[in-house]
Amino acid sequence: MNRVALLVLALVLMIFSILPACSPQAAPAQPVPPPASEAGGAKEPPAPAPVIEPQEPSPVFPIMVTDSLGRKITINRLPQRIVSLAPSNTEILFALGLDDKIAGVTDYCDYPEKAKLKQRVAGYMAPDLEKLVTIAPDLVLAESIHEKTVLPALERVGLTVIVLSAHTIDEIISNITLVGQVTDRSVAASQLTRQLSGRIKAITSKTDLLPTDKRLRVMYVIWYDPVWTMGGKTYIDDLIFKAGGANIFSADFEKSRIVSPESIVNKNPQVVIVTGMGTSADSIANNLKQQNWMQSTDAIINNRVYKVSNSNLVERPGPRIVDGLEEVAKFLGAVK
Repeated sequence: MNRVALLVLALVLMIFSILPACSPQAAPAQPVPPPASEAGGAKEPPAPAPVIEPQEPSPVFPIMVTDSLGRKITINRLPQRIVSLAPSNTEILFALGLDDKIAGVTDYCDYPEKAKLKQRVAGYMAPDLEKLVTIAPDLVLAESIHEKTVLPALERVGLTVIVLSAHTIDEIISNITLVGQVTDRSVAASQLTRQLSGRIKAITSKTDLLPTDKRLRVMYVIWYDPVWTMGGKTYIDDLIFKAGGANIFSADFEKSRIVSPESIVNKNPQVVIVTGMGTSADSIANNLKQQNWMQSTDAIINNRVYKVSNSNLVERPGPRIVDGLEEVAKFLGAVK
């Protein structure tokens, strides 16, 4: 019995020893497919961050502002119908996205292209008061030439008028801010002025510290026969300075004036910049170059008579003044 028992036990042990080898193996774990980027496939683009549009801070009306003449103006409600009495004002309105609020412009408002489609209510100096009363604007943007006669007439018929005027480029920037403030476009105005100021700084960082003897003597010409030029306390005088030059008539008079050939020769401009004030700059430049009395000036000797590509870039105190500054700075070598 003992021998039989031992045989049975040995047989059982042998069976259990071979069972694992004969039994089916468990299916191996299925590998997890790698991400597309690891497998060599196209990358999934990351989900774009949500675009959060800046919200315009809504002013609480009525608000009081101070215009370029120092007048305190009360704006009783958000303007819905705006009349512009200057091309530069029209350009500011369009730049701030207010084209749908523009109810009237001047005969000379031609930029941007859509400005040509707006109703004409004024010439260069005087508006058509009858048209203005019919339009019934709740805001009129005038300029300094309207101060003596047009402004009082507009106020007599009960219109709210803000006068925009500028003697420097910084004041042009401030005017954009002011228009944004009274039209609920403060954020748009801030974005625009920040961009413009950055472009200005890119130039003035190179020119601000230029000593007087390193600045090129510049004559700015808007008309020929006689020669009309610009003096001090003008945004064009400021533009020339910011571009790295020195207006030869800056200290002699303010605003624009006729100057004599003798005074030009005595000042000896190194650079002449011609715009033409709406006329052909080519004609003005060519006439100047042909004058006998100009031949002794450094500008003629060194062939440095330049024509601004578009006179409105420097003669309209609006957003495009920075385009004009950049062009003049290239003439003077401040930027490449």
